[in-house]
Amino acid sequence: MPLSVRVDPKTERTLERLARTKGQTKSEVIREAIAALAQDNDGAATAKRPYEMIQDLIGCVKGGPPDLSVRTGEKFQRLLAERGKR
Repeated sequence: MPLSVRVDPKTERTLERLARTKGQTKSEVIREAIAALAQDNDGAATAKRPYEMIQDLIGCVKGGPPDLSVRTGEKFQRLLAERGKR
């Protein structure tokens, strides 16, 4: 399918240089560039979620009170009640 793209002189020189260096046509260079851009964009869409990015940092820690996760609801309720009294 024919497509016309307007580029500035500097971009045209770059395109011609790339085509000459790679032994390809300008159209082939442009198609490869578009494919690479699409692949990068697809990679960004499948980027890691925040948990996956810090997964290696999450784990067990030695030390500190052993009951930090026990009855947290009760502790939180007590904390809110104390703040309400102030």
